[in-house]
Amino acid sequence: MRVIIGVMGPGENATPEDLRNAYELGQLIARSNLTLLTGGRPVGVMDAASRGAKQAGGLIIGILPSGNKNSVSDAVDIAIVTDLGQARNNINVLSSDVVIACGMGLGTVSEVALALKSGKYVILLNNDPKSYEFFYRFSPDRVFRTNTPQETIQLTHDILARLSLFETK
Repeated sequence: MRVIIGVMGPGENATPEDLRNAYELGQLIARSNLTLLTGGRPVGVMDAASRGAKQAGGLIIGILPSGNKNSVSDAVDIAIVTDLGQARNNINVLSSDVVIACGMGLGTVSEVALALKSGKYVILLNNDPKSYEFFYRFSPDRVFRTNTPQETIQLTHDILARLSLFETK
């Protein structure tokens, strides 16, 4: 079975830095032969990560909040239609072996909280120490912060090796 890396982050409110990081992270995930999972919509971090992974030949799963495929990113290979709205966030995190939050928004906060509550490892790719401090209080052994996509993919590999899901080279 393929390892799935969930990349979560702001949609319409993503910053240019969030979008650059997400695109590069998508590429690095694909080049590591990992499967990318996003929220599937054609906006923000989910679209940027999907486009990056697609450019690098990766496999992309999009978990859509709507009941149809009308608003799916062109870069998504497998669209999962949920008709669950924001409740689909639980599917996003439960389906991911590691969750990476690229930037922060209200939906992202809920995904990080659900991931930590489910015992998942979470990497926060952002330069905001306050979000890290907040989540660290609840799960100091499962939440990490990185500053670059390269640091993030290395930490992802380390976590997957710890879980025996990935062999380091």
